[in-house]
This record gives sequence, structure tokens and C-alpha cells, in this order.
Amino acid sequence: MLKDLTPKTAAKKLVSEYSCWLSFILLLILALIVNHNFLRWTNVSNIFVQSSITGLIALGMSMVISTGLIDISVGAQVAIISGLGIEVLNKTNSILIMLLFCLAFGLVIGLINGLLIAKGRMPAMIATLAVQSACRSIINQLGQGGPFSVNSENYDAFRKIAAGGIQLGSFKIPFLMIIFIVASILFHIIMTRTRLGKHIYAVGSNETSARLAGINVDRVKIAVFVITGFMCGLTSFLYSSRVMSVAAASTGNLYEMDAIAAVAIGGTSMNGGKGKIIGTFLGVLMFKMINNMLTMANVPTFLNGAISGAIIIIAVLLQNYQAIRNNGKLG
Repeated sequence: MLKDLTPKTAAKKLVSEYSCWLSFILLLILALIVNHNFLRWTNVSNIFVQSSITGLIALGMSMVISTGLIDISVGAQVAIISGLGIEVLNKTNSILIMLLFCLAFGLVIGLINGLLIAKGRMPAMIATLAVQSACRSIINQLGQGGPFSVNSENYDAFRKIAAGGIQLGSFKIPFLMIIFIVASILFHIIMTRTRLGKHIYAVGSNETSARLAGINVDRVKIAVFVITGFMCGLTSFLYSSRVMSVAAASTGNLYEMDAIAAVAIGGTSMNGGKGKIIGTFLGVLMFKMINNMLTMANVPTFLNGAISGAIIIIAVLLQNYQAIRNNGKLG
């Protein structure tokens, strides 16, 4: 309890525990200084819509990283699932069949990642790099340099999913915003109230101790990649509805960097075993707020990758510094 600590220690603990909220508030103040209209509903809802695409992936990535692993295939997954999903929609004229296809395809790719890592004993970086390369290569071959576009028969109905929302008086709450918030709540419940969540943190903290405690480590690893694949499938469906035309070569580029950056900003330890979904949720919003402010400052979008990399480096260095202060070692 904070009341049992000295004021200095209590302050440090408070800052450490709520660092993500403090960062979010400070960034919000800065955003308001830069743009007095930042909190207008149109801007706020637009940030949520922009955040939802990489945000859904970041929720899955948060699980993966909390397990002490990494998934760099998510961007390529979105590319291949989106492209083939549009082909399914055009062939069947059924949005529901497309949705089921995207979710199932994501589950399959996630299962492949999980099996390669858990059963094949491959390093996560190598396994997901191989899957990334395979997915990107296949969709480029199938696309032959051209885009996958929704046909005119399905255009209007499919577009309403990403463009639609619930009207409450003068406010329109976008569907993408609702989906992202609901998904974040569900992930928070999973990570804090379920056995899987506890096992994820246990495996990320110390895999050997987790095995000795009777936790099926392989099953946990497979589960986090399957869930991440599912989220990539859902993201692919929503992304396709938003853009209506998927470019095989560029779709999903740097999504893995954006997701990892959001997770890192949110305070999840890149070494695993520590993190909060609320931190990832705020991290996604902060990342998009930063992009929003940089766009207003006319910073070229080509520098987004450099910005993501810088954010990851700074976040990890701060985590390591805090670990040194707390434990006298990196962790």
C-alpha cells in the first residue's frame, strides 16, 4: 500500500504504476497546445478510426510480447488475408462468407506460427520472418503487381462497415471505434481474469519456472499466436472495407513496427512477463496522436518508419533504465 511507504518511494511507485496514463495526459496537453481544436469530436473519432486498424493487431501483439516472444509477420498477414478476402467477396457476393474466411485464414496462419515456435523450437523472430516472407511473396504473385479491388456489386454495402457508425444526437460513433474499444475490454479481461492471462505472464517471466509449475508452455505459445492471427484476420476484413482496394506490395507495410511501438509505449516489457492491455490501448492512441501532430507539422509520412523505430528504442531504453533502478540489472 502507498500509505505504508515513504513519500519519495510512494511517488516513484505511483509514477511507475501509472506512467502510461501520465504520458498520455502530457501528450494530450501538448496536442492541445499545438492544436486548440484537437478535442473536437471529429478529430477524436478520426484518431480512433486510424488507431483501430493497427490497434487490433497491437492487442494480439501485446499477448505475444508478454509471453517473451515477437511476431513480425502481422503486416504480411494483413496483406494476404485482405487480398484473398476481397477475391472471396467478389466471387460469393457475401460479406459474411468473407468475414468467416478472413478470421479462419488468420487462425491458420497464427497456428502455423505457433507450431513452428512451440513444436518446431524455432526462434520467434526466424519463424515469423519466414511466414512474413511467404505471405508477402504469395500475395504479390497472385496480385501480379495489381490491386485487389471490391467489385461494384458489393461496393456500397461493404463500404458501410468501415464508414458507418451509430448516430447519437450530433455525434457519430464509428463502428471501427466501437470494435477497437470492445476488443480492448475483452483482451483486458482475458489478461487479468483468466487462467490464460496468468499463464502468459508466467511464461514471459520465466519459462522454466512456468514448466515446473505445471503450465503447458507450448499450448500458451500456440494460443497467443493463434489469437494474434485471428486479430489479423479481423483487421484485414475491416481494412478492406475502409480502403476497398488492396495493393499486394504495400498493404500492411510497417504494421508490425507500429504494433510493437504501441505495445512498447504502453509499458509492456519487451522481455515478457509484464504489461497491461490498458497500456497498449493508450499506447496505440498516443502513437496516432504523435502521427497526427507530425502531420500537422508537415512532417513527411515517409518518415513514419523512422519515427516508429525511434519510439521503440526510447521505450525499451526507458524500460531498461527502470529495471536497473529497481533490480540492478536489465529485465
